[in-house]
Amino acid sequence: MPVKTNPAPSHLNGDIPVGRMRKFTVDEYHSMAKAGVFKDGDPFELLEGWIVRKMTRNVPHDQAIELVDEQFSPLLPTGWRLRIQCAITTEDSEPEPDVGVIRGGPRSRPGRHPGPQDIAMLVEVADASLEQDRGPKARIYARAGIGIYWIVNLVDSQVEVYTEPTGRRNQQPRYRRQTIYGINDSVPLFIEGKEIGRIAVRDMLP
Repeated sequence: MPVKTNPAPSHLNGDIPVGRMRKFTVDEYHSMAKAGVFKDGDPFELLEGWIVRKMTRNVPHDQAIELVDEQFSPLLPTGWRLRIQCAITTEDSEPEPDVGVIRGGPRSRPGRHPGPQDIAMLVEVADASLEQDRGPKARIYARAGIGIYWIVNLVDSQVEVYTEPTGRRNQQPRYRRQTIYGINDSVPLFIEGKEIGRIAVRDMLP
């Protein structure tokens, strides 16, 4: 199956559904966490100022995260490491991507989560979360200028690679380019503009 490269589709402009609620800043979100508003393990994350309940994980989702970890780890150059389902901080959000390729070790960022300047790429594993990962999550990562964003799409057995983020200056932040890799394809893995290996799509699918 040939790799398809397209302009990023319009569904990346989807909104987070909200009711009668208010937005919170990242600092307010941190203060709430310190005050014990969220119990340990509460499945929430801050997306564009909204405190959003995370999707419930299932066995295929967690297996895919392990497979991504297994495929990525041997390829990473010195100075880069994987963080699994850990928070990152952007201007208005604190999402917890399934996998992040992050510069430096756990002691290199005292008192803070990784920010865009620390991140080579992010990966979300999507099944029930596919709409959110293509919509609000993609918009957040594009606004933050995260250069490479993968969705390991369990619904369609493919990997979607998003590149060329518009950054925050654009009123509707988005990735300008989407490349789809099917079950028989291999995806190039880039760190700081250098291809460090290729990973077969089937090796990331449970």
